[in-house]
Amino acid sequence: MTQPSKPRLLQIARLPLAALETDLAARYDVVCLSDQADPVAFLAEHGASFTGVVTSASIGLKGEVIAALPRLQVISSFGVGFDALDIAAAQARGIPVGYTPDVLNDCVADMAFALMLDVSRGVAASDRFVRRGEWPKARYAPLTRVSGKRLGIVGMGRIGLAVAERAAGFRMEVGYYNRRPVEGSALPRLESLLALAQWADYLVLTVAGGASTRHMVNREVLDALGPRGYLVNVARGSVVDEAALVEALQHKRIAGAGLDVFENEPQVPAALMALDNVVLTPHTASATHETRRAMADLVLENLESFYATGAVRVPVPLA
Repeated sequence: MTQPSKPRLLQIARLPLAALETDLAARYDVVCLSDQADPVAFLAEHGASFTGVVTSASIGLKGEVIAALPRLQVISSFGVGFDALDIAAAQARGIPVGYTPDVLNDCVADMAFALMLDVSRGVAASDRFVRRGEWPKARYAPLTRVSGKRLGIVGMGRIGLAVAERAAGFRMEVGYYNRRPVEGSALPRLESLLALAQWADYLVLTVAGGASTRHMVNREVLDALGPRGYLVNVARGSVVDEAALVEALQHKRIAGAGLDVFENEPQVPAALMALDNVVLTPHTASATHETRRAMADLVLENLESFYATGAVRVPVPLA
């Protein structure tokens, strides 16, 4: 008796967790598009053989790739963001898209506070001060306390709520800005992003990326945050006008910033790297062993659920 063939999956590029690639290869017939010498020619010849796609939030999935896969039935993405995926093209063909929310909330919220504490207390900068041998020659200048300050959260979704939970331990006053109020939340919603920036000592970005939020943090918002205010971005680099941010940091129109994401990753402006009032991390907010494994498991569960039932376990919300 012949064994049923494994579903054929197109992996768009290398995934953030090697173990996930191993797990996928054990369960499916997987081909990595980025390994092909001529991806366009490969899709033209073999695109009709694939019923599933695996990608990640950072890699994304373009509409022209979807169009080159006439038998595509399911997309499973490693990550919570989906602004780099052509969701409209998938939905136009009725193709469900699975993603991995919730499992990374804690780690991203932890990173938001790590960046907040670092830029406020100069952890990385004072480490460099010690390593340069400057401590015997001079005292390190005092910086800013985090406890008891005002924390403004932009995008009070799952991650924003996790940030607010942590703020309670620092006795911070928390406010937020969303397009709509959060049902059941006792936290104050300010009427605009500008009002939140004027009110807050720390402005933490946990909002979704995409065209609707592009450059929502602009020069006007940064000026409202002011010379004693700090910006923390664990959302998407596109949310911030990076040129305006560099200028604000250079001229001390804001006190500092903690950034895990950038407009043109992995390229980071040299002007940002030259500043000591900004802390830079390479988009690693969810990069813990525990969270990456949980995300990988959900990628697999979304695929298994679809091939068993016709529905992914956790679908991207319909637009």
